[in-house]
Amino acid sequence: MLVAERYQYIVRIVNEKGSIRVAELSQLCRVTEETIRRDLDRLENEGRLLRSYGGAIRIQPQTLETPYLLRESAHVAEKQNISMEAVKLVEPNDRIVIDASTTTWHLAELLPDIPLTVLTNSLNVVYVLREKKNVVVISTGGTLVPNSLSFVGPLAEQSLEEYHVDKAFISCKGVHMERGISESNELQARVKRKMVGMADQVFLLADYSKFNMQAFTTITGWDRIDHLITDTQTPAEYVQQLRRRSIDVIQLLN
Repeated sequence: MLVAERYQYIVRIVNEKGSIRVAELSQLCRVTEETIRRDLDRLENEGRLLRSYGGAIRIQPQTLETPYLLRESAHVAEKQNISMEAVKLVEPNDRIVIDASTTTWHLAELLPDIPLTVLTNSLNVVYVLREKKNVVVISTGGTLVPNSLSFVGPLAEQSLEEYHVDKAFISCKGVHMERGISESNELQARVKRKMVGMADQVFLLADYSKFNMQAFTTITGWDRIDHLITDTQTPAEYVQQLRRRSIDVIQLLN
């Protein structure tokens, strides 16, 4: 196999599988792992794939948000279980901010009717909390995005700058070991970045499907994530690596 053919083959395999390890590529291409690493470095520089921990992942070209109803029906059990764990970390009189993800919508549903202040850019979260008499709900306002039933834009970002909260609960499109947390839509990422910056503690709620993914826009690096709540299917190597970075990882049991 010529070098140029190997490059095309690697890109095709990565795009088909979504992600692949160096060792597997080495066997498929019948070259050393060091050669594969050099190939991946070059292909990343050319913008044809992204390096990941121990391998490579395909570039996610999508910049539009997946419609809310589609996201709501994906990995429901994992999202519900993660939210059940997250709600244990909410205490009376907490001031919290919740993003417009489907995972945190489950969290809002589970919140007890206790004295809380909740800031959010999600219409769904506002609707869920409307009958909880002890919960003060503050909506960001801004430009409504129909796909996600959320508010984004300068008004949403500016309103978040006026507040400070104890805890932020966010989810995302992609979780990458080197590149951090990312989102498919730049406006959503900007709002979530503000949420991260206004909180004493940041809780990332992410099921296994988000890992080893790099979406269009970075929300934050791992240095701003204090806690990760994830499910049983998240690979142990990722959990161990994050714990070595002093991130409190709560992985659900079977």
